[in-house]
Amino acid sequence: MRFNKVLVIGLGQLGLPVAKYIKEKGFDNVYGYDISSIAMDRAEKTAGIKVANDFSDFDVYILCVSTHKPDDIFTPHIEGLLSIVDRISKEAKRNGALVSIESTIPRGTSNKVFEMLNHRLHVAHAPHRWYALEEKEHGVNQLRVVGGVRNCCIEAAMQFYNGSSYVPTRNINDDSLDLQNTPMPSPSLHSEERKTMGIPMHPVSKVEIAELSKIAENAHRYLQIAFAEDLYLYCQANNINFSELRDALNTKWNVNILEPREGIGGHCLPKDTKMFLQSSKSIKSKILTAAVEVDQDYRRYRRSKIELQLECPSC
Repeated sequence: MRFNKVLVIGLGQLGLPVAKYIKEKGFDNVYGYDISSIAMDRAEKTAGIKVANDFSDFDVYILCVSTHKPDDIFTPHIEGLLSIVDRISKEAKRNGALVSIESTIPRGTSNKVFEMLNHRLHVAHAPHRWYALEEKEHGVNQLRVVGGVRNCCIEAAMQFYNGSSYVPTRNINDDSLDLQNTPMPSPSLHSEERKTMGIPMHPVSKVEIAELSKIAENAHRYLQIAFAEDLYLYCQANNINFSELRDALNTKWNVNILEPREGIGGHCLPKDTKMFLQSSKSIKSKILTAAVEVDQDYRRYRRSKIELQLECPSC
């Protein structure tokens, strides 16, 4: 496959760095689209990203659309992403183009997208990992997980993201397939003619694994912060200096108690934790449910302290 013309859809906190990175890797035809004209204008002026007027003629579509409600960043909402997919389905001219979903999505979304595209385009999920404060080490180019709806989908994604060619020997839906322990073959002799992102990728045997990897890793982070909040509340109830206890605990090599702040917020952790809790109808994570309750208790405690200080500044 040749990836000459790339469209990044969603040019916000995630999409703009992705578009910039693709441009820096030598792709000449990098286009961007966002429902916000301000976002598109910013991408064009700061990174030279071309404005896409339609979705008709691209080799790669990278979806970086927000998956939370517009008025509630804590609640999952994929209708915006699906509306973009519907438009791609209607406008895309190139059969076999790659649709890579980098947005965080609930389990089963990739297969739904594949169905909406009438099996006409390759669909892969390469969930983003991004930490703005350490962009060089933990930006767009860090190790990523990738899964494909079909064998040909993960093959296309691997070629685009790191230039490797991989064709599984068994069906990708076979539970016995172990992609991560199978060595990657060398790129073809003509690989220099094909532009690639040059990102190290960790392929998984089922696209559901890729979908779950993102929401599970953020749910794990949620748990870590919730434990710090729980420990803080314990210390307040028992007249113990939390900071001193935390420093003492963190002297052990495999312990890292985090610092509770205003509560668990941001665009990712609360929303992705809800996605994980909603990903199974037969079983709900008791520990995550408890962690959500801890965060609520912690927030209530902070509010009560602030209210008390406002009522009695000298108390």
